[in-house]
Amino acid sequence: MEASAAPGEAPLYESRLHSLPLIARGKVRENYAVGSDRMLMVASDRLSAFDVVMTEPIPGKGRVLTQMALWWFAKLAHVVPNHLTGDDPESVVADDEREQVRGRSMLVKKLKPLPIEAVVRGYLAGSGWKEYQQSGSVCGVPLSPGLRNASRLPVPIFTPATKAEMGEHDENIDFERAEETIGAELAARVRDTAIRLYSEAAQIALAKGIIIADTKFEFGLDDAGTLTLMDEVLTPDSSRFWPADRYVEGSNPPSFDKQFVRDWLESVRVDGQPWNKRAPAPVLPEEVIAQTAETYRAVAGILMNQASS
Repeated sequence: MEASAAPGEAPLYESRLHSLPLIARGKVRENYAVGSDRMLMVASDRLSAFDVVMTEPIPGKGRVLTQMALWWFAKLAHVVPNHLTGDDPESVVADDEREQVRGRSMLVKKLKPLPIEAVVRGYLAGSGWKEYQQSGSVCGVPLSPGLRNASRLPVPIFTPATKAEMGEHDENIDFERAEETIGAELAARVRDTAIRLYSEAAQIALAKGIIIADTKFEFGLDDAGTLTLMDEVLTPDSSRFWPADRYVEGSNPPSFDKQFVRDWLESVRVDGQPWNKRAPAPVLPEEVIAQTAETYRAVAGILMNQASS
């Protein structure tokens, strides 16, 4: 399975298709209408960090995201329906547009997206670790005292977030607010489904030497009200991946995700001051771009190319 750019292939910062109407241009993807009931999702090589889109693309990133997502959709199809139609994305674009979509697009069902992100944490890291230090809880979920950075949680926890507009920051919320937003019954279904997805994926990944510390799922409803997994799943853009053989509780393990970019952005100075995490983003150095591209390719290779356990 090819999950990176072909040698010499130029990065795709954004797709521009003339044969389909553009619905939305997001942080990473463009969505195009295919009739009234389907969408073409094209994953560019853009990268966002702290909800700000970087100016420089990461070569091959869109292909990695797409191929990993397709792999995980297949692995987890027994848990919950997903948005894939099974149709070839290249079949709905003009001949001169096929190269833009090849290997980096999905033809999906048009759904009603839920206005929350379903975040599941199996380990204490990132914003969760910061919140725990302040309150002893994460998104309203109380945790045992004495946990450390990168501690494994006794059971995975559901910590929803709001979906931010372009340039804005996602906001962690508690389960009660999720219930107010989408209704108690649906919130419970999203929580239980997300935790099961995470738990099964974490087991698959750990057998291949990868810890999934946390991840984010997105769901929508079809016309019949069926809860459906959508967008992308379990990629370096939406997950925190750690190499199991370098995991040590109490410190941040090296990450197979965009933490490398986040760390660089945290260290950079703009006019002598730390970057304010607002657009425009600092210019990414070539070495950061290359390291990020290699990190995405590496985790894709580990997860997808080894025999399943």
